[in-house]
Amino acid sequence: MTTWQGWHQFVTTEPPTPPQPDQPPRSPEERLAYHSAFVTIRTPAISQLATQVRTLMILGRHQQATARPSLIVTGPAAAGKTTALLNVGRTCHLAHTRKNPTPPGSAHAAVPVAYVLVPPGATAKTLITEFARYLGIPTTARMTQTQTTDAVCHTYTQAGVQLVLIDEIHRLNPRTTTGAQAADLLKDLTERLRATFVYAGIDVTDTPLFSGTRGAQLAGRATLITCGPLPARHGSREPFRDVITDIENNLDLTHHKNGTLPRHTPYLHQRTAGRIGSLTRLIRQAAITAICDGTELITKQSLEAIRLDHLAEQHSRPTPKP
Repeated sequence: MTTWQGWHQFVTTEPPTPPQPDQPPRSPEERLAYHSAFVTIRTPAISQLATQVRTLMILGRHQQATARPSLIVTGPAAAGKTTALLNVGRTCHLAHTRKNPTPPGSAHAAVPVAYVLVPPGATAKTLITEFARYLGIPTTARMTQTQTTDAVCHTYTQAGVQLVLIDEIHRLNPRTTTGAQAADLLKDLTERLRATFVYAGIDVTDTPLFSGTRGAQLAGRATLITCGPLPARHGSREPFRDVITDIENNLDLTHHKNGTLPRHTPYLHQRTAGRIGSLTRLIRQAAITAICDGTELITKQSLEAIRLDHLAEQHSRPTPKP
């Protein structure tokens, strides 16, 4: 998805369809493919991010003199940050193309959204090259960083990019010379492009990104959205149980009874530490196992048999001290 062709395919591909009461049962192969892709579960972070992005895009639409306000999605690993980022990007893209359809016969489709990954050990040159690669802007070894930046700004403006999504922002370290230059590049791009920038990274506030003068500038322009583990209870609400219910309602198993998984909310919260990524992986793997072994249902016993990511396993099954 870090090229326009890949992104366009992602946003225009129909998302997986949950089972429908009025449709015939799907084959095991179809249901295995469905649970592998699965639907996007709308978490509180996705809802908050969608609202903030929509508001800031309107706020910055006619701003000329300074950089537009931006957003930073932060949180631990497996908390659903990239999922939230991609979901909002897809929504923005589809909304724009519905309002502004490509004229018949036009060879140039609208490019409302750009998605860029910060490369490991990012320098200003490697970072601006990623921006160029997204839209297929030709670059050569002889081109200076300034020339590439000018080409990117011109092409992005001509293409009408309105939302720039930058993932893995925690890879940027402004305390190093090359990292500082990359951070300065991003600041330059936010001032030259008429677009809203949304960054996502692991525990961004604990990285050097918010330190020093450059960090103060970023903190002064960016709204922070925390995409953290969901609590078992928040006031009178039970957000983690609500997500479990939503996931279960979208399962496609012939013998599974809805209401089974929410009864195991305390176990599932302890097992996944409230991380949405770990939770969805656990239930999807259990569903795939249930189809493969013919049981067609998920129990606490079948959940217990699934080995999760190391982070979740460390939390739920800590290694005993010698």
